[in-house]
Amino acid sequence: MKRLTLIRHAKSSWDDPFLDDFDRPLNHRGQHDLPLMCQRLVAHGPAPDHLVHSSALRTRLTAAPLIEAFNLDSDRVSASAEIYEADTGSLNALIRRQADSIEHLMLVGHNPGLTLLGLWLCPDAPTHFPTAAIQQLQLSIDYWSDLRAECGRLSWYDYPKLHRHSSK
Repeated sequence: MKRLTLIRHAKSSWDDPFLDDFDRPLNHRGQHDLPLMCQRLVAHGPAPDHLVHSSALRTRLTAAPLIEAFNLDSDRVSASAEIYEADTGSLNALIRRQADSIEHLMLVGHNPGLTLLGLWLCPDAPTHFPTAAIQQLQLSIDYWSDLRAECGRLSWYDYPKLHRHSSK
């Protein structure tokens, strides 16, 4: 049984219309939401054996506090340009290449790839996967290379707006 945690990057900034999409930073809301989601993820546990994040700036900035919170050594973290704008096939290929000694893999990436991957793995996965959302799946596989459609079961789903209180 493997565990896969999918995390969409925190809310990014569109303030600079000339900035390349790959280089967009987090906006104020993203910076505000990230500590709460890190805290909830650490409390939910367990720490990932390996964390792979997109090499885009907003995913690097999202991954950094997770790496720190879980106290991950550099050999347990990798950046992948392949995750940026990845489709389900590309994400599957990346996951299938992981070492079988990894029991819990965490991916920090982008939509629509993460939503589509979640739905491919688990038909009950949420179709709404907002910024800074976390989706944790239990996979009924022993080897990453055995990844297949519908092998997952949703064990946890969370995102920042679930914790915002209305002022009404």
